[in-house]
Amino acid sequence: MKKSHFVEPKPKAIDPSKWVALVGNPNCGKTAIFNLLTGLNQKVSNYPGITVEKKVGKVYTQEKTFFNLLDLPGTYSLSAESFDEQIVSDQVVSWAKGEDPPSVIVSVVDASNLSRNLYLTTQLLDLDIPVIVALNMMDRLEDVSHIDIKKLERELGVSAVIPISAKMNWGLDDLKKAIQKPIKTREQVDHQSQWIKQELSHQFKSLIDSKFLSSKFAAAQALRRISRNGSINGEDTKIESIRNSISELGYYIETLEATLRYEWIDGIMPLVQPKIKPKIHKETRSERWDQILTHSWMGPGIFMVILYFIFQSIFTWAAVPMDWIQAGIDNISIFVLSNLAPGMLRDILVEGIIGGVGAIVIFLPQILILSFFLTVLEDTGYMARVAFMLDKSMTKMGLHGKSILPLMSGYACAIPGIMSARTIDSWKERLVTILILPLMSCSARLPVYTLLISAFIPPITVGGYFNLQGLTLVVMYFLGTVTALILAKIFSRFIKEKSSSSFVMELPPYRVPIARSVIRQVFIRGKLFMVNAGKIIMAISIVLWFLASFPKVDASVTDVNPIHHSYAGKIGHAMEPVIRPLGFDWKIGIGLLTSFAAREVMVSTLATIYNVEDRGDETVNLREAMQNDVDEKTGKPVYTPLIALALMVFYVFAAQCMATFAIVRQETNSWKWPIFMITYLTILAYTCAFIVYRGGLFLGFS
Repeated sequence: MKKSHFVEPKPKAIDPSKWVALVGNPNCGKTAIFNLLTGLNQKVSNYPGITVEKKVGKVYTQEKTFFNLLDLPGTYSLSAESFDEQIVSDQVVSWAKGEDPPSVIVSVVDASNLSRNLYLTTQLLDLDIPVIVALNMMDRLEDVSHIDIKKLERELGVSAVIPISAKMNWGLDDLKKAIQKPIKTREQVDHQSQWIKQELSHQFKSLIDSKFLSSKFAAAQALRRISRNGSINGEDTKIESIRNSISELGYYIETLEATLRYEWIDGIMPLVQPKIKPKIHKETRSERWDQILTHSWMGPGIFMVILYFIFQSIFTWAAVPMDWIQAGIDNISIFVLSNLAPGMLRDILVEGIIGGVGAIVIFLPQILILSFFLTVLEDTGYMARVAFMLDKSMTKMGLHGKSILPLMSGYACAIPGIMSARTIDSWKERLVTILILPLMSCSARLPVYTLLISAFIPPITVGGYFNLQGLTLVVMYFLGTVTALILAKIFSRFIKEKSSSSFVMELPPYRVPIARSVIRQVFIRGKLFMVNAGKIIMAISIVLWFLASFPKVDASVTDVNPIHHSYAGKIGHAMEPVIRPLGFDWKIGIGLLTSFAAREVMVSTLATIYNVEDRGDETVNLREAMQNDVDEKTGKPVYTPLIALALMVFYVFAAQCMATFAIVRQETNSWKWPIFMITYLTILAYTCAFIVYRGGLFLGFS
């Protein structure tokens, strides 16, 4: 008799047409709520501008159903000042036009800064779409009863106000239930007359297409466009009349919406927070820390010390786990050699896959250490201070205070850094930031730096305190950063894009990082390195093994290693005349070609070549192989500290990441800028490596 198996039905959508939008100010915990509801792992940090594009996830319910949740970039207002805010503004305008509006809007509000957060909520209320207010960060209030939830719900006229804490992970079930309830658009409180005169509303409405939906939202949109001197349907005469009418009422057109909305919000605050007494201006803990960390001259100095500590730690702390991983790779290689018969399969596994991929895996501890420090700096709120502190200096270099966040992200990977430049409202400053971002030494360069430093830079102490190997790594990072700032100044003079910008950034309070968030971000970045880079490295290692192994040449009839007659050898030797002035040989030439896919592929390329050349019974130690490599004709070492230094300098500047240039094409909507970027970076890399190598020879180094 056959046993019957119960198959659990797959979750079904509550309603295929029903979806929910998550909207809120920057740094209000919106992405943390999105992660908790959907189970996704979007980046969560303690500075504004984390979400720079729309993200969609599924929220599953206890009834085995789900609904789609859209997470939009953080914005303070629907009056867009930057690219990411424009995403939100355009999306909301499309809803107002009836283009696939959400069934519910969840307005995430920071309960500890209620007045400022409600400004965006009042703008969303004009849409006549059901709104649920998620009152986040309730754990930060000394007394949660300070906010009268029912009165706030009644005064706003929203469908529900749900107190939650994403940090403490409570209140999320109540939010889910509120979203799932059959929601009818409630009759909202008519606060329109509080923020704009009724007669002006009618005048605005006459300028807007009747299909534009609600008069309140249409009036607000018209006001925003008029305040920016925008034209509406060519009604310039009518608009000028409206501007004059507003002036006669005693308002400034540029600040009318903000003035009247905040007047209304200030009017309801005593009702919803009756227990709040007038604030006594007392210095907070964050303000005391800021007196030191953002000091005019101590602040930048502390920042430089922190960066030095991070880069020094990357090299010193990772040594032991890297040795463990190397030993594990060696054991895997020995196991394969012992259990597989000699042949092509064993060769490709040991010389190609294990040798190539293994040469990169050993650098995972350094990637994790760098990711850990960057995540901690973000989550504590320190990165926002760095942006504020360096704004004046950045402006002098043709950048923006907000440029520091993308540039710091570039130390991990240029791609998210380029995307996060969307928070910069000036197109010119955003473009300059994108153009110099590849000069930030990303984690993909770490394997190259570490290999060359450990092989050719002696582990001696300089000045009694600094390890020369760690100091060399720091110099490589600072070389790229300083060059980026110099080029930013040059680019800002020649790029003729018209733009204007201002720097407004909320400084969040210092917070202790959430352990699970830090661990998750470090894990995600490590996983991306292993999976994404691993796929590329494995594919290139296999292809390169074939190129280095074929055509087969009888070693007995040639006086040189057969690899020189292989396809890879011929390609490398053909490149040698171009790169020989830099001190590079044919093996490095092949690495320069393959690392266009990803910079770290240079290491796996050299590992594969040396393994094929060695033909030994186990994988070679790449560091020792490079140290012991001798020119067959001259008998001199192929690689020297000077050559290693020139190669590291080349990689500081080289344009070798195709994925980065694809993102630049996407973000600038033009091939002009990625082509310009590839050209100037390649010329810069070649020139600087040439100067280092030839200058070193001239000074007597070898």
